[in-house]
Amino acid sequence: MSKQIHIRLEDSVYDALSEYTVGTGQSVQDCVSGALLQMLKRQKSDSNEDASFTFIDLFAGIGGMRIAFEGAGGHCVYSSEWNKYSQQTYRTNFGEQPEGDITQVDADSIPDHDILVAGFPCQPFSIAGVSKKQSLGRATGFEDKTQGTLFFDVCRILKAKRPKAFMLENVKNLCSHDKGRTFKVILESLEELDYQVFYKIMDGQNFVPQHRERILIVGFDRKRYGRDCRFDFHITPADPKPVMRDILEENVSEKYTLSDKLWQYLQNYAAKHKAAGNGFGYGIAPLDGVSRTLSARYYKDGSEILIEQSGKNPRRLTPRECARLQGFPDDFKIPVSDTQAYRQFGNSVVVPLMENVAQLIIKEIERLESPVVIQTEKISVREVV
Repeated sequence: MSKQIHIRLEDSVYDALSEYTVGTGQSVQDCVSGALLQMLKRQKSDSNEDASFTFIDLFAGIGGMRIAFEGAGGHCVYSSEWNKYSQQTYRTNFGEQPEGDITQVDADSIPDHDILVAGFPCQPFSIAGVSKKQSLGRATGFEDKTQGTLFFDVCRILKAKRPKAFMLENVKNLCSHDKGRTFKVILESLEELDYQVFYKIMDGQNFVPQHRERILIVGFDRKRYGRDCRFDFHITPADPKPVMRDILEENVSEKYTLSDKLWQYLQNYAAKHKAAGNGFGYGIAPLDGVSRTLSARYYKDGSEILIEQSGKNPRRLTPRECARLQGFPDDFKIPVSDTQAYRQFGNSVVVPLMENVAQLIIKEIERLESPVVIQTEKISVREVV
């Protein structure tokens, strides 16, 4: 829901604004709204001076990573997200408009920050050109290897701003994508930028009732800390671990119950693939267990996570239940349609898992930056490393 206001502008201001909108492709309304949000953001920044660290939120989606890193004590100084519906949800919840196309952003214009956070999309890299250069004995760098991919933008921002650390998130299959070559390029590029890199595939079901494996890549600046960095992804799982019934709403609308036609189709589809020896089909989530992975395609039929109902067809999850399944707090606002909400939560992260890893990153930074006491038989020498 939106409200209207009327603003009087000087002719010169209106002319300048009109010229700006032509160059950016934005409407006057979007430009004015964005300017107001930036003003409010500056005021909000003044009240976040007590934050223990700063971070930027790239490929921000609807802000799952932001909630996690703010929960770990951080203050977000910059965000970027190109999808207009995700921007709407982000703006509604955080009071700021993420910058759009990161490929068009000058890295030097991004505020200084301690940690770069990014859930970057996985794209194939062109290996052929790199292989040819290597065969000719020519050096290649991350610019050659990753140009034209969104991971390249992560690299150029790391190079320009040199944060203390970063955390990248992606699908589990990143490791095997393009027979492992994509992941090899990613690791080589981060190492070339002189970051010590650690990675691990982690499952969100330690914190939410959902089997959701994602790869997390964490790095620390070797130019700042040398090679003394240590990181082991030693998380502290939720206790007790939540189960599906914990996230379900009461009095759910009938619109989420599958129609007879769709339910019959899903049953026939499952039977067909079972006969062929495949494991494809719908999934009834166990109320005292964990669900399958929520995906961005959930809006199509909800087949991967269905809730059984007594005396009628099963139902899909509501958007609020999807939010809970990802660990979003109940005060997180959902301003978009159900279709967009399903896409957004299906693309998001398990918030408490990310917060747990964020705390581990901060703990390691604090260790690296703290004085070390070297004990001898007679004296204690305090050495800053």
